[in-house]
Amino acid sequence: MKVTLVTLFTLLALLTALALPAGLAAQAAPCEPDGDVRFICNQQAPEDLVVVPGGEWVFASSYAGSGGIRLIHVRDKTSTVAYPGAAPVDRQDAKTYSACPGPPDKKSFQTHGLYLLEGRNSVHRLFAVHHGPRESVEVFEVNATGKTPALTWIGCAVAPDPIGLNEVVGLPDGGFFATNFLQRGAEAATARGRLMAGENNGELWEWRPGAGWKMIPGSEASGANGLEVSKDGRWLYVAAWGSQSLFRLSRGETPPKKEEVKLGFRADNVRWAPDGSLFVAGQSLGAGAQQASVVVKVDPNTLQVREIIRRPNSASFSNGTVAIQVGKEIWVGSFRGDRIAVFPAP
Repeated sequence: MKVTLVTLFTLLALLTALALPAGLAAQAAPCEPDGDVRFICNQQAPEDLVVVPGGEWVFASSYAGSGGIRLIHVRDKTSTVAYPGAAPVDRQDAKTYSACPGPPDKKSFQTHGLYLLEGRNSVHRLFAVHHGPRESVEVFEVNATGKTPALTWIGCAVAPDPIGLNEVVGLPDGGFFATNFLQRGAEAATARGRLMAGENNGELWEWRPGAGWKMIPGSEASGANGLEVSKDGRWLYVAAWGSQSLFRLSRGETPPKKEEVKLGFRADNVRWAPDGSLFVAGQSLGAGAQQASVVVKVDPNTLQVREIIRRPNSASFSNGTVAIQVGKEIWVGSFRGDRIAVFPAP
């Protein structure tokens, strides 16, 4: 029997809901601050976040409900649906994305990992992992020359079976790297068992215009999740959710070098911090107060780890997945709920 996309990509939420205190997952919380933590509400499971160059806007994915990509104004914390919204704009780049069958289904556009590739003259490119009628990476032009950044859909790359995408890192030629977190289809049950046991069940993939999909040798991982690339392109940094670790993988070497550090929590997304370190956010899934959203900073060269946030799960916020720095704030997203948590930067 073929396992549906909905079944596969609600696995993480179901596993964590079972670990929450009784009744917590069903409770609704007001949007008022909780101590020194404030919230940006009216989201739909904002699993990933990226800052638009200039620091005035943030894009958030929508991993639940009708999905979409939300645009948040940093100053007043208001958000709108940037895509599809009321009047979505589609303009396919038929040269770069010639195999793309057309725009995504706008009625069910659940988005997961995001990556913003900075361009010239305030025109950038946004990559979004999409789950729905197709498993794909969707690509958008971000025009930030006006008062409000605008998204135009320009293409996609549909993942071959049984890849189950999670995160993406865009490349200047329109290609990207992506993580295979959990296989779809007939192999899903086996892959899920290996994931929960901390065994390798997925890997990294590369997609390039004209060449298509190619597995990256030496990238096998347990729940390959968050992904970043070094500024010089020599290293890929990968969060392994199943093995509760972060590893870096060299590029351009055969065989590649692989170095790993244990984190002690379910590592989710990876983002560059302004000081050149890496933010890694994820979930500590112990008992009682041990269930928490955790954010650490990792030195990209030594892989030395320093914890900066540990917030026990509560009705107001749980299951952190990503951390970004916005001015003097740390924004933390989640794969469940209606909000982003905003912490003062340490």
